[in-house]
Amino acid sequence: MSADRAYLTGGRMGDGLARLAAEIARIDAGFADAGAQAVEPAALQPSGPLLGLYGEDIRARAFVTTDPVEGELMLRPDFTVPVLRLHMQGGAAPARYRYCGPVYRRQEPGSARPTEYLQAGVEILGEADPVAADAEVFALIREALGEVAETAAVRTGDLSIAFAAVAGLEAPERWKAALRRHLWRPAKFRAVLEGFGERPAPTPARAALVAAANQGEDALRAHVRALGPLHGARPFEDVLARARELAQDARMTLPRGQIDWLEAVLAVKGPSAEALEALRALDVNAALRPALDRMARRLDALGPGAETLPFDASFGRGLEYYDGFTFEFSAPDRPGLPPLAGGGRYDALTSRLGFVGALPAVGGIVRPEALLAASGGV
Repeated sequence: MSADRAYLTGGRMGDGLARLAAEIARIDAGFADAGAQAVEPAALQPSGPLLGLYGEDIRARAFVTTDPVEGELMLRPDFTVPVLRLHMQGGAAPARYRYCGPVYRRQEPGSARPTEYLQAGVEILGEADPVAADAEVFALIREALGEVAETAAVRTGDLSIAFAAVAGLEAPERWKAALRRHLWRPAKFRAVLEGFGERPAPTPARAALVAAANQGEDALRAHVRALGPLHGARPFEDVLARARELAQDARMTLPRGQIDWLEAVLAVKGPSAEALEALRALDVNAALRPALDRMARRLDALGPGAETLPFDASFGRGLEYYDGFTFEFSAPDRPGLPPLAGGGRYDALTSRLGFVGALPAVGGIVRPEALLAASGGV
């Protein structure tokens, strides 16, 4: 077995392992000084309730196995969800947790990306001031980068702005729900959005179904029954309900101006202060105002220099549990390395895991092996 590990030559024994251990201890000390309690979630997690919380990329790369007692399990692909599960089993909010350990993700044949690598992170749950917590986690992760922070490239975003923009559309709620569902899949999101504006010609079968729905309930029921036995698991009433929706949708389109407006919001990028002004200029119906006011307060909380932080309104659309502030640090002079660190806000995830109401939550991780490689400790 190789003594190398993710992006780090000789990191599993001797001096290489000692350097890595020292780097982890340094990172952990910073999180401990912030009052975070050490936790160690199990490496094996129940896959059924958890896989749906991750984006398509991670879902496709999870290591899944079956145990005769525990059922279907997966090796943890990250720490955030397992830490939240631990908190649900006995933690009290507000709470702060820190951790370090391996995570596991399958790779494509021939890929140089590791299947196992370390994450060291911190999660802050239930803080009364989410904006201050966002700024604190960002600062903790930046400090954890040590000297590398001086040359690291940073990206920031805020998915709450995208959600607010979708909510501000003059469209049926089910259309907005479809857009929210695909927000983390940009290509699909754009296809759905464009489809609401320019309806393609329906198939003959769909056209006949819509025509029957437009003739009234009796005609619709007769038409569906004439189609013969239903295949699949959809009950008869569900088919009728979907036909009614199709008939209503056929009579409506989303104005081109609204499509262009939403796409313009999601396309905003640049230094944070300039991006904020651009977004305020686009906020003609005040749909974005609460999210933009939070962004302004966060820039104040982040302190000097925050106004120049690179901002991208679409950044963070890769992991399905982020729904607010997002950030990432990378080493621009080491393009072969993955992002060194990143994180963000994930309030809605807590309710999806079973909390009563959303628990304010934000966290971030550092990849110690990649960080050590970026600093020259290869």
